[in-house]
Amino acid sequence: MKATKQLLAGTCIVLTLAGCSGMTTRERDTVVGAGIGTAAGAAITGDVGGAVIGGAVGGVIGNQVGKRD
Repeated sequence: MKATKQLLAGTCIVLTLAGCSGMTTRERDTVVGAGIGTAAGAAITGDVGGAVIGGAVGGVIGNQVGKRD
Protein backbone atom coordinates (compact mmCIF):
# COMPACT_ATOMS: atom_id res chain seq x y z
CA MET A 1 0.00 0.00 0.00
CA LYS A 2 2.84 2.40 0.84
CA ALA A 3 4.49 1.79 -2.53
CA THR A 4 1.21 2.50 -4.31
CA LYS A 5 0.81 5.84 -2.50
CA GLN A 6 4.38 6.80 -3.36
CA LEU A 7 3.86 5.90 -7.01
CA LEU A 8 0.63 7.89 -7.12
CA ALA A 9 2.27 10.93 -5.48
CA GLY A 10 5.21 10.76 -7.90
CA THR A 11 2.87 10.50 -10.87
CA CYS A 12 0.88 13.53 -9.69
CA ILE A 13 4.06 15.60 -9.30
CA VAL A 14 5.29 14.69 -12.79
CA LEU A 15 1.93 15.48 -14.38
CA THR A 16 1.72 18.80 -12.53
CA LEU A 17 5.18 19.86 -13.68
CA ALA A 18 4.46 18.78 -17.24
CA GLY A 19 1.30 20.89 -17.26
CA CYS A 20 3.32 24.01 -16.45
CA SER A 21 5.92 23.52 -19.19
CA GLY A 22 4.18 25.67 -21.80
CA MET A 23 3.39 28.60 -19.51
CA THR A 24 4.85 32.05 -19.85
CA THR A 25 6.67 33.58 -16.90
CA ARG A 26 3.64 35.71 -16.07
CA GLU A 27 1.27 32.74 -16.13
CA ARG A 28 3.61 30.73 -13.93
CA ASP A 29 3.93 33.61 -11.45
CA THR A 30 0.13 33.88 -11.31
CA VAL A 31 -0.24 30.17 -10.51
CA VAL A 32 2.53 30.24 -7.91
CA GLY A 33 1.05 33.34 -6.28
CA ALA A 34 -2.38 31.72 -6.15
CA GLY A 35 -0.96 28.57 -4.58
CA ILE A 36 1.01 30.43 -1.95
CA GLY A 37 -1.94 32.71 -1.25
CA THR A 38 -4.28 29.74 -0.83
CA ALA A 39 -1.94 28.03 1.62
CA ALA A 40 -1.36 31.24 3.58
CA GLY A 41 -5.07 32.10 3.68
CA ALA A 42 -5.97 28.64 4.93
CA ALA A 43 -3.21 28.70 7.55
CA ILE A 44 -4.12 32.16 8.83
CA THR A 45 -7.91 31.76 8.96
CA GLY A 46 -8.28 28.00 9.27
CA ASP A 47 -11.26 27.86 6.91
CA VAL A 48 -12.12 27.56 3.24
CA GLY A 49 -13.19 31.20 2.87
CA GLY A 50 -9.75 32.42 3.90
CA ALA A 51 -8.13 30.00 1.46
CA VAL A 52 -10.28 31.29 -1.41
CA ILE A 53 -9.57 34.93 -0.63
CA GLY A 54 -5.87 34.20 -0.15
CA GLY A 55 -5.74 32.40 -3.48
CA ALA A 56 -7.42 35.27 -5.30
CA VAL A 57 -5.16 37.90 -3.74
CA GLY A 58 -2.06 35.77 -4.30
CA GLY A 59 -2.99 35.21 -7.94
CA VAL A 60 -3.39 38.94 -8.55
CA ILE A 61 -0.08 39.71 -6.85
CA GLY A 62 1.69 36.94 -8.81
CA ASN A 63 0.20 38.25 -12.04
CA GLN A 64 1.45 41.76 -11.35
CA VAL A 65 4.91 40.53 -10.38
CA GLY A 66 5.07 38.63 -13.69
CA LYS A 67 4.24 41.85 -15.54
CA ARG A 68 7.81 43.11 -15.21
CA ASP A 69 9.16 40.63 -17.75
